[in-house]
Amino acid sequence: MNTLTIVLLSILVVLIIAVVVLYFLGRRTQKKQAEQQAQIEANKQTVSMLIIDKKRMKMKDAGLPQVVVDQTPKLLRGSKLPIVKAKVGPQMMTLVCDEKIFDSVPVKKEVKAVVSGIYIIGVKGLHGSIKVPEPKKKSFWKRAVDTIQEKGGAKPVK
Repeated sequence: MNTLTIVLLSILVVLIIAVVVLYFLGRRTQKKQAEQQAQIEANKQTVSMLIIDKKRMKMKDAGLPQVVVDQTPKLLRGSKLPIVKAKVGPQMMTLVCDEKIFDSVPVKKEVKAVVSGIYIIGVKGLHGSIKVPEPKKKSFWKRAVDTIQEKGGAKPVK
């Protein structure tokens, strides 16, 4: 056989093995995420709280309990999380907010929040409605990537 065909076949075999491994890892991760979501839904409760401050902080700087920091993987400890400092009853708490609703959480307002442990899942205004901020205008490259992903089937069509 020609050396070029041998090299191409070996590259093809490596690529096929990589795709199969990524497929099974993705399925396993998807199952874990579904289990975690079911556990969050089972433990959720509605709490009235006064939001004092919100910002994206590193986990070790946020003031979360040491048990939470110890249970997170070492790679994620340095990443920034959406952190909300709130007064729940007479107690000040540091909570982790869901990334989807972080922008809609009002500061210095009283809200009814759906909480699961130290994780805020949803927020509703207690007095009046919550203003939803306008989405930021996307750059040319972000719009191009989004359209390519939609056409390729990697992202749901709007």
